[in-house]
Amino acid sequence: MMLYAEPMSEFPRYAIYFAPDADRALTRFGAEIVGYDAFSGRDIDHPASVLAAFPDWPGMTADPRKYGFHGTLKAPFPLASGKSEQDLLTAIAQFVAAPREIPIIAPVVRTISGFNAIVPNDDDDDLQLLAEACVREFDVFRAPMSEDDRARRRPDALTPRQIEHLDDWGYPYVFEDFRFHMTLTERLPEARSVAVLTLLQNRFAELGIDALRIDSIALFKQDSPSSRFRIVKHVPLTQG
Repeated sequence: MMLYAEPMSEFPRYAIYFAPDADRALTRFGAEIVGYDAFSGRDIDHPASVLAAFPDWPGMTADPRKYGFHGTLKAPFPLASGKSEQDLLTAIAQFVAAPREIPIIAPVVRTISGFNAIVPNDDDDDLQLLAEACVREFDVFRAPMSEDDRARRRPDALTPRQIEHLDDWGYPYVFEDFRFHMTLTERLPEARSVAVLTLLQNRFAELGIDALRIDSIALFKQDSPSSRFRIVKHVPLTQG
C-alpha cells in the first residue's frame, strides 16, 4: 500500500475526459442540461421547458456543472512535482497518435447510483481498454494523494478492491470497477428520480443518437476549488 503525502499544491487539478466535439448536438444538449459549456468556460441557460417542469433544476445539476459535460477516463488529479501542463499536453499528443480501436457505444439515459447519466447500453471492450490506458499512462503526472483527499473518497464505503485502486491509482472506480457515464444530474431522491429520468430520456431521444463514437480525449483543468473545469485541449484519437 502506497504512502500518502501532501502535494505541493492541490490546485490546479487536471483530468482526462471524453467530451464530444464542440459542434455536436450532444455537446449542446449536455451543456444546456448541466448549465455550463466547458469549451467556452461560460454558463449556459437551462432550457425553458426544463425549468418549467423543475424550477429547482439549477440545484439538481450543481455538481455536474462544476465539472462540465464529460465522461471520465482519468479522474481529477494535481500535478506531480517536476511535471508541467506542457509535459502533460506532450504526453497526450503522443497518446492520441497511437492507433487504436475507436469505441462505439449505444448511448442511453439511465439512473445509476441515484444520479442520471448517459451510459452505454452494453459493455464495450474497446472503451474499457481506452479507460485503462488513460489511467495507467497518465498516472506518472498525478501527485501523491493526501490523507484528506483519501478521506474524501470515503474508503469505509468502498470494497477492498476499490480501496486498493484508490491507493494505487488515486481513484476507486478503475479497471473492473470502471463504469463509463456522462453525468446529467446530482443524486436525487427516489421520489423525484422517475419524473426527472423520463424528461431526460425524452429530450435525449429527440437527438436521434443511436451510436456514439468515443473518438477523442480532452484535457480539463480546474484552477481553484471555486472554479469550474474547462477544456484546455481537445484532440481526436487515431483510428487503428
